[in-house]
Amino acid sequence: MELAKLLIAAANASVVVFVVSSTLGVGLRLTVSEIAEPLRNGRLVALSLLSNFVLCPLVAIALASVLRLDEPLRVGLLLCGLAAGAPFILKLADLAKGNMPFAVGLMVVLMVITVGYMPLILPMLLAGVSVDPLKIARSLVLVMLLPLAIGLAVRAWYASVAARLAPVVGKLSSVSMILVVTLTTAAYIKSVLSVLGTFGVLAAIVFTGVCIGIGWILGGPTADTRAVLALGTAQRNTAAALVVAGQNFDDPSVVVMITVVMIVAFAMLVPASRFLARRAEGAHVVVGATAGR
Repeated sequence: MELAKLLIAAANASVVVFVVSSTLGVGLRLTVSEIAEPLRNGRLVALSLLSNFVLCPLVAIALASVLRLDEPLRVGLLLCGLAAGAPFILKLADLAKGNMPFAVGLMVVLMVITVGYMPLILPMLLAGVSVDPLKIARSLVLVMLLPLAIGLAVRAWYASVAARLAPVVGKLSSVSMILVVTLTTAAYIKSVLSVLGTFGVLAAIVFTGVCIGIGWILGGPTADTRAVLALGTAQRNTAAALVVAGQNFDDPSVVVMITVVMIVAFAMLVPASRFLARRAEGAHVVVGATAGR
């Protein structure tokens, strides 16, 4: 029991380090104008909101119905469907060689909207549920928006310092990402195994796969934005989902389902991002060869 508590504490700490280092690292590498530029594409922003706040929840609801998930698992999957704007989007986009300014802008927009969206929509879908937006906002602002703002400020005022810090912070982000996956899996392995007798794992796999497809289809004409929206749509904001679950549900199976979705997403999206990176590199080689003729 003590080992389990230690693993959970270590997993939670690694999540905080990963989130802070990821957002800080992006801020050190980009400017506000670079982040804002892709968001001027109104059509792409609208499609991003459609995929994350309409289609993803609908997929979660449909899967829970088709697979006849138990009520706690259905609630956990729904919470994941409603929560968007995970910081892991940044690392996935980087691995996929996607459009990083768009990834940052997308993360911020989705995260901010999630804070207001979940308290508004969740009571409509689940009777008797009330959500405290201030609690969600406080945790997200402290670990995501504040480090991003600090990084952007350092980049704007002390560019040479930002250039020296960015590689160090990037390595910290990569190491902490590995720790998040390893420690989270180890900490919740028993809970995950308890779901194996249900359709919970299958629901998480199908949900993640369908969300990748939705994001890719709606991600615009260029591969770098398609990759970002595909990964960003499939990677749900499990931190926000866990906050809401802790506030409103006593059944631990709700948290277990959110954890299962998180682990499945890690397992599917990291290889997917590598595949998209190789695809992008192959396209550049073909374009370069054609241009050289």
